[in-house]
Amino acid sequence: MGMLKEFKDFALKGNVVDMAVGVVIGGAFGKIISSLVGDIIMPAVGMLTGGMDFSAMKATIQAADPPNHVEEITINYGTFINTAIDFLIVAAAIFLAVKVMNSLKKKEEAAPKTPAEDITLLREIRDSLAK
Repeated sequence: MGMLKEFKDFALKGNVVDMAVGVVIGGAFGKIISSLVGDIIMPAVGMLTGGMDFSAMKATIQAADPPNHVEEITINYGTFINTAIDFLIVAAAIFLAVKVMNSLKKKEEAAPKTPAEDITLLREIRDSLAK
């Protein structure tokens, strides 16, 4: 029974829940970035490179031989190039998001916090009693 309680305490900690939310949002963010890369950036890059389609780039190791039921074997390095560009864009977007969050957090920490009304009242009472 102790192990079950220990697991429950671990699973319900704020950090674990925050991490789970981050993974779900990260997955959705990844889909958005993949669409950005595949549907917007890569066509523009293809246009700049003379209509080159990276995803079609491949090196054939063994040609297909249909009569002998041999399939083509290829190294799809174009897909790798697309994935690498996708990764770089995701990394840059996450870097910028973290940078913005850190700057907002620094501004929040630097701003002087005014005490709550009840704290101010308690301080006034304390000061009156001290006199």
